[in-house]
Amino acid sequence: MPDAPAAPTRLHRPLVVVSAAMAVVAVACAVGLAVDDRTLVGMPIWNKPFKFAVSFVAYGLSMAWILSLLPRHRPGARRAGWWSGSALAVAMVVEMLLIAGQAFRGRQSHFNNATPLDAAVYQTMGGFSLVLWAGTFAVGVLLFRARLADRASAWTLRAGVVLSLAGGAVGGLMGMPAPGQQPGVSDLLGAHSVGVPDGGPGLPLTGWSTVGGDLRVPHFVGLHALQVLPLVLLALAALAPRFPRLADPLVRLRLTVTACTAYGALLALLIWQALRGRPLTGPDTPTLVAAAVVLLLTAAGAFASLRTAPGQAEPPRAESARAFERAL
Repeated sequence: MPDAPAAPTRLHRPLVVVSAAMAVVAVACAVGLAVDDRTLVGMPIWNKPFKFAVSFVAYGLSMAWILSLLPRHRPGARRAGWWSGSALAVAMVVEMLLIAGQAFRGRQSHFNNATPLDAAVYQTMGGFSLVLWAGTFAVGVLLFRARLADRASAWTLRAGVVLSLAGGAVGGLMGMPAPGQQPGVSDLLGAHSVGVPDGGPGLPLTGWSTVGGDLRVPHFVGLHALQVLPLVLLALAALAPRFPRLADPLVRLRLTVTACTAYGALLALLIWQALRGRPLTGPDTPTLVAAAVVLLLTAAGAFASLRTAPGQAEPPRAESARAFERAL
């Protein structure tokens, strides 16, 4: 039996505080972009801290909200969630301090082994990246163990965490030595791009390569499944009054499973494209064919979901679904 529906408790305070601090950092980095004309690896020097700060705002608030949805009558799970969230908050602060500190020094933060200090900074960042990944994994375990009343929301959140973990794991691929790099010899160990050097032509703001593969693309898409997939569920809830079919719990569940599966397929496609050295802006024929297959299967899944007979086990507007929508 699923846990009884309950209104979400307050958001995880350390994550909310850190997210607010990251918003301030993002504003400060935006000022830096405007007044500091230095560049690093082909991009403005404050570009990377700005992107990380914005990403941490979205990530921190998402995790704070997810932790608030854990059943309040299971104190053990809530306590584990609080400690996991606190570890995430600490890791976010350390990562941001190191990235911003290296930018202030005019030094590359990632892959940099040029000096003992640069190597120590990069290794410390790697350690706290593992803390972020492990903390997210712990939250995912708690979500899989919690039997939330609304199945569509439960599986949306679980899929979001799994895909976020997959996106985080892509970061490990970036840390592997690129062709021509040798541990103990090269100043740089690892790269964002595949098939071309880092720092070449890229998209505005993101810097994603337009001439070769770029692992930052699937890294970004995977990490932000935590924000995108709940927005899909929110859209279904918003459309339900106009399209009653969407108010049926079974239809909503199958549509969200279709959306989560499609997102996972998109992530796999982007990883495959990047590893073959193909830029996001220049997909080759195999990439386009694979994308077309994913699109057609997604459309077929959505069509089949909408043709599903209305569920009989729950009323169309179950209290659990309404509680989740209010939490959104």
